[in-house]
Amino acid sequence: NFDQSLGVSAIKNALQRPARTIVENAGEEGSVIVGQILERYGDKFTWGYDAAQGEFTDMIARGIVDPLKVVRTALVDASGVASLLTTSEACIVEAPEEKAPAGPGGMGGMGGMGGMGGMGGF
Repeated sequence: NFDQSLGVSAIKNALQRPARTIVENAGEEGSVIVGQILERYGDKFTWGYDAAQGEFTDMIARGIVDPLKVVRTALVDASGVASLLTTSEACIVEAPEEKAPAGPGGMGGMGGMGGMGGMGGF
């Protein structure tokens, strides 16, 4: 069924998003690292990418784990929202804004005048 395969694809993408985001925040390419995790360690569920060290590792042995309650709550909440949106006839969202690139950083402040002393020199 097309709808079911679309749903499975959406869930797979959603489950990859946290790893992609963590890797991208560490300055790496999220799609590449997630692809390598799936390719190399797809059958080893405890293996992942330690973004702080920049290496693949056994996440449980390294102590990098999320508490079950946090993950469970996130999945339950996300599935509830997804269920609500699939039964809605319309959904109102905020249109994304095109943001201008940030300007260059300001120039540093001027240094003190050498030999003039500080505020306490009165």
